[in-house]
Amino acid sequence: MIEIIGKIHKYEDNINTDVIIPTKFCNSTDLKYLGEHCFANLDEEFTVKCKVGDVLLAGDNFGCGSSRENAPLAIKGAGISCIIAKSFARIFYRNAINIGLPLIEDKTLYDRFQDGDSIMIDFDKKYCVNLMTEETFTIPDYPKDILEIFLHGGLIPFVKAGGMK
Repeated sequence: MIEIIGKIHKYEDNINTDVIIPTKFCNSTDLKYLGEHCFANLDEEFTVKCKVGDVLLAGDNFGCGSSRENAPLAIKGAGISCIIAKSFARIFYRNAINIGLPLIEDKTLYDRFQDGDSIMIDFDKKYCVNLMTEETFTIPDYPKDILEIFLHGGLIPFVKAGGMK
């Protein structure tokens, strides 16, 4: 069962991997270190505002730019439990799944939440709720294997547990 409850941190379109984690911090794959520097050049207060379990909400083309795996690692290291975006760069999307960071690609949700709203997401029942307005929205369905990757915390733990046989 995957259920997430957290606060929304809302950003615009075209957030690239260089903005997510600046190059000077890409000398590590340590989640804590990367998380401390997530969005360092975009929002200096991000790591102060962000709490474990929070949700990132973004516009179109999230994760564009370099294919660095450090970008989703930095977001996960900052405590973000899920990213909702109008659209994702394909390589970022796959890298996030590989490390067990749940994503929701949906063009309508961006306008239904404000920065600071609270959200509850239930991946099993395929819906989310804006806890401030009490509006409920359907979210896209995932293949069973991708949900299992999320549940196991990433592709490597999933495979080690016997997945994808």
